[in-house]
Formats: sequence, C-alpha cells, structure tokens
Amino acid sequence: MGMVAIEGTVFALLIMTDLYLKGRNEHWPPGNILPPGLLWGTVNTIILLVSTIPNELTKRAAEKFHLRTVQLWLIVCMLFGLAFNVVRVFEFMSLNVSFDSNAYGSITWALLGFHTVHILTDWVDTGVLTVLMFTGPIDEHRFVDVSENAMYWYFVVLSWLPIYALIYFAPRIA
Repeated sequence: MGMVAIEGTVFALLIMTDLYLKGRNEHWPPGNILPPGLLWGTVNTIILLVSTIPNELTKRAAEKFHLRTVQLWLIVCMLFGLAFNVVRVFEFMSLNVSFDSNAYGSITWALLGFHTVHILTDWVDTGVLTVLMFTGPIDEHRFVDVSENAMYWYFVVLSWLPIYALIYFAPRIA
C-alpha cells in the first residue's frame, strides 16, 4: 500500500500542477491549441470502467482458490488491457499538442504518460500472473498475488477519472 500512496501523491502533484498552470493563464489550453478530442479518451474510460467487472470476478475467484476461473478471467483482463493500450496510442495522437510545445503540452503528456506507465506496469504484471497461473507452481500465495493485482487495477481505474476530467473537460470550461 505504500507504493500506491506514493503513486497517488505523484498523481495529485501532477493534477495540482495542471490546475496551477491553468490558473496562471488566461486561456487554457493557451494560444490556438484546441482541447483534445473526446472520442479516444472516452472510449478508454469506458474500457477501464467495464474492465472492473472481469477484474472483480478474477479477484473473487482468487479468494476462493478457483484456479480455472482465475485463469479464464485473467485472460479476459489481459484482453481489456490490450484494448486499452491500443486505444491509448490513438489518445496520445489526438491531444492536439506535443509534449514540448508549451507548459500545457508538457503537463498533459505527463499526466497521460504517467497513467500509461501504470497501465502498462499492471498489464505486464497481469500477464506474468496469467502465465504463472497456467504453469505453476500454484499455491495460496499465488492466489493472493492475483487478488492484490486486482486491487491495484482499481487504483489505476480510479486515478484515471480525475485525470480524464482534467485533460478532456477542464479545457472546455471557461
């Protein structure tokens, strides 16, 4: 839980930096930069929210030590993670700003990039757990690992919601 607290603090600092920069500028995004398109960020938000269903089913199966059910739902979770990562590429391409354009571009890319690192990290962890649940050794500790991985996914999903609002809706509010 200590790592989640540290990561949550970094997210909070990035969000506060964005809000600070917005408050110091008359127009945000500055200049002729359009706010990011809503499509890809919204698609990814839906993917993340729906992914909590197989994530929860994986967690419950792990808590009951149901190996086959855990294996099935881990694969489904991997597919959701793959879908999210593919859409995230389109999301970056639709930001309408590069990371080195100005402060707005830098903080927007930092927020999206930091969240992407968390998604990729958990996706790789889920992949490793999936392989281990198929190849063994299987013991109660492995099921605990699956359950803890599911809890971390909730952190990744919940941390996305304020970032989504900040990147996609805050620039549209006068």
